[in-house]
Order: sequence, then C-alpha cells, then structure tokens
Amino acid sequence: MELLQLKYFQTVARQEHMTRAAAELGIAQPALSQTISRLEAELGISLFERVGRGIRLSEFGKAYALRVERIFQELEEG
Repeated sequence: MELLQLKYFQTVARQEHMTRAAAELGIAQPALSQTISRLEAELGISLFERVGRGIRLSEFGKAYALRVERIFQELEEG
C-alpha cells in the first residue's frame, strides 16, 4: 500500500465519482480505477459499491475513509 493509493482513495471517496475524481487528481480515469482495484485487492475487500453507473462507499469503505483521513492529518501535523 502506498500513500498515493490512499490519496486517490480519499479523493474518490469524497467525490463518489471516478471521472470527477480523476479530473481533480489530473490523471486518466482508467488509471485511477486500476489503482483503486489494486488497493481493494491488497485489502481483500470492496471499498466501494457499484450502483448502476455510479459508486458509493461500502460500510468498510466508510470506516477506511475515516482512518485514511486521520493518516493524512497526522502527516500534515508531523
């Protein structure tokens, strides 16, 4: 797991939309989707629920988003 993956996850979690998150991050949407898929594979769980053409955080994704937020707060304060 890399900090970049966590930053990407954090952005997708906030946007709940891959294309908008990719635009905000300045990367291609397929690259973002692949990064999120690799993170989910590493963790062994789904962070997002796919709903039609959209996505939303799964229950685990919501809990994980809180932890990721704390990680970045700690880094910033450090």
